[in-house]
Amino acid sequence: MRRTAILLATATLLLAACAPSGDDAAPATEPEPPRSSQSPQSSESPQSPRSSESAQPPEPGSTPPPWLGTRVLPDRGDGFGEVRATPPALRERAFTVADTLPPLPGGGFAARVADPAPTGVLDRSTWAPGCPVAADDLAWVRVTFRGFDGERHTGELLLASEWARPMVRVFRALWDADFPLEELRITRPAELDAPPTGDGNNSGAFVCRPVTGGTSYSEHAYGRAIDLNPFQNPYERDDLVVPELASAWLDRDRDLPGMIRPGDAVVRAFARIGWQWGGDYTSLKDYQHFSSTGG
Repeated sequence: MRRTAILLATATLLLAACAPSGDDAAPATEPEPPRSSQSPQSSESPQSPRSSESAQPPEPGSTPPPWLGTRVLPDRGDGFGEVRATPPALRERAFTVADTLPPLPGGGFAARVADPAPTGVLDRSTWAPGCPVAADDLAWVRVTFRGFDGERHTGELLLASEWARPMVRVFRALWDADFPLEELRITRPAELDAPPTGDGNNSGAFVCRPVTGGTSYSEHAYGRAIDLNPFQNPYERDDLVVPELASAWLDRDRDLPGMIRPGDAVVRAFARIGWQWGGDYTSLKDYQHFSSTGG
């Protein structure tokens, strides 16, 4: 189960607010039904035959391959897929898929906090009775973020209520630092048991699931952890890599957008609210992961 949250969430946590203050809560309404997250956003209009002939090829990694999210990996027996070499189309991955929410108003950073989270939002999340955090203790946070396409996007998080407004401050800092994300949305229930494709890259926070390879709840299940760009920032322990096709991104000497590095603007933003980075772990590396407890 840890696989899905790290893939999607297996992710991690930008701010010139539209509200009077970036941390202020605002009345929240239910978002539009989620749309497919596998189609990239595009503002281009159809080209004439003449312009198509002269069009330049897309930059490497700027377009999702047509097979993204469809090629199931062989099960290695521990709930994860077989770890394989990174496909050429994903070695310089730098695209952003379609938002699942209407855009927040304005042209810069904006945020909205609904605390507690609306019932309709919880209904499409992995929360259920028996999860270690009560429904009333989760907040729905919408924020704008930079995409790899350079455009303004709107995403969402479920978080423990106490961390909602501190996380808005983090995302303001990520916005100011031009740190890009591929997508930012709530993990859906069907994703918990979906077969592994090894190419997911959703950034997210709350997922009601156990820790990797264990039975106790992860910090994500309490709403106090986040994963950011899991594919560019994979999890590694022994022979396991998650996402399973992200091995090329274990080379942390690469200097590509979306990667998190020691002491960078992302790590500093989380450190200011007291959250710790999984890239500092010694027994394993979890480059995508930030949490309030270090777990």
